Amino acid sequence: MELSGLLQPGELAAAFARLPVFPLFDLGYFIVSVLYLKYEPGAVEMSRRSPFASWLSAMLYCFGSYILADLLLGDSPIDYFSNNSSVLLATAVWYLIFYCPMNLFYKCVSFLPVKLIFVAMKEVVRVRKIAVGVHHAHHHYHDGWFIMVATGWVKGSGVALMSNFEQLLRGIWKPETNEILHMSFPTKASLYGAIFFTLQQTHWLPISKANLIFFFTMFMIVCKVFMTATHSHASPFAPVEDFICPVLFGSVSGGHDNHHHDHHGGSHDASPALSPQPPAKSKEELNEGTRKRKAKKAE
Repeated sequence: MELSGLLQPGELAAAFARLPVFPLFDLGYFIVSVLYLKYEPGAVEMSRRSPFASWLSAMLYCFGSYILADLLLGDSPIDYFSNNSSVLLATAVWYLIFYCPMNLFYKCVSFLPVKLIFVAMKEVVRVRKIAVGVHHAHHHYHDGWFIMVATGWVKGSGVALMSNFEQLLRGIWKPETNEILHMSFPTKASLYGAIFFTLQQTHWLPISKANLIFFFTMFMIVCKVFMTATHSHASPFAPVEDFICPVLFGSVSGGHDNHHHDHHGGSHDASPALSPQPPAKSKEELNEGTRKRKAKKAE
């Protein structure tokens, strides 16, 4: 293929979509995934106490999206573990990050300029998984739009959606960290990406799959690399969501909260007044108590 042909946007997108993700991009995906596991509180201590539990957690971080997608489509949840090359590569990454002497491997891959490269590689895999998930669901349920979106979504953010289950392997239970209640940027982006790929798959979005993969991957790379480099957790979708969500779903008004607070506060304030007061002691009871204290003091 001539260089001038490669420079055309369509040809560039098609060549990019044909790039194999294994082993190079999968390696970056596994490195970043296991790095995030090591950042979790207690993960290093668990790797010393129970290496098997640590390995299971690492496999969930690396292959959790495949497990959830297989469950949604009625396939075996351990089907992907038949891919020996990927499992061995992920296991090697886990071992080097947690057990390499003097933490040399961890120090190298967590060095920010190097880590940014792996973060970009992970987003390449993420978008490819979303596209494959939607395509796979389309074959099972040709007109099942919601199934296609759900499958592509869990393919892109499966490990986050099953984070509570993964925490149980580490002996932690934090239901308040439910990803659906507090969606991170990758989870939201995977959901939006699944919607776009579903529209493209059903021919409602007039763009080729190769172009959609290319442009959405570039968007994800730019956002994630910038957020990682600046240590930012602010979602790029926040301005749009802040404008649209109050219009479509309403906003949390202070009046309801105040009314709720006043209602409960008033009941709490009134409860002491309504609670029965102990009856006042009579004069005879007071005199009897005084005589007992004097007799005890005399003894």
